[in-house]
Amino acid sequence: MNKNTVLAWATLIMILVGLGLIALGAFRYDEVAGYGFAAVGVGFFAIAWVFNALKGRV
Repeated sequence: MNKNTVLAWATLIMILVGLGLIALGAFRYDEVAGYGFAAVGVGFFAIAWVFNALKGRV
């Protein structure tokens, strides 16, 4: 596995975890904690976007 493959796998895993956290915030928690889960999920998307942008440049 080269660096681009590792970044691709990291991006995929971060997207899946982000989707899971957003789903927890939307469907599991009805109080304020749901907003926190959704915000962290969006943060995971942002980090995955950075990983995707780094492919081919590292």
